[in-house]
Amino acid sequence: MKGMGNMMKQAQKLQSQMMKMQEELGSKTVEATAGGGMVRVTATGKQQILSIRIEPEVVNPEDVEMLQDLITAAVNDALIKSQQMASAEMGKLTGGLNIPGLM
Repeated sequence: MKGMGNMMKQAQKLQSQMMKMQEELGSKTVEATAGGGMVRVTATGKQQILSIRIEPEVVNPEDVEMLQDLITAAVNDALIKSQQMASAEMGKLTGGLNIPGLM
């Protein structure tokens, strides 16, 4: 039974560390660009978009679709980078073990 108590303590410690890590991910950011930097998107480690910056010269009323594509590409890239950052942080906690249900 002593082993079970230690396992519970370790699980509680891991849970506490995960909560702290998730808070920290909210303050860490990644940035992605599209169109050679004409569109910039900043996202948190919690996959929340903080900002989208668009250079004025890429705004062409006659080609709105291109701007939409650039924004979509930059947002998707920012979210992928954010997920990768979160996975890397989780890997630090779990020692590289792939634990189902965690992120």
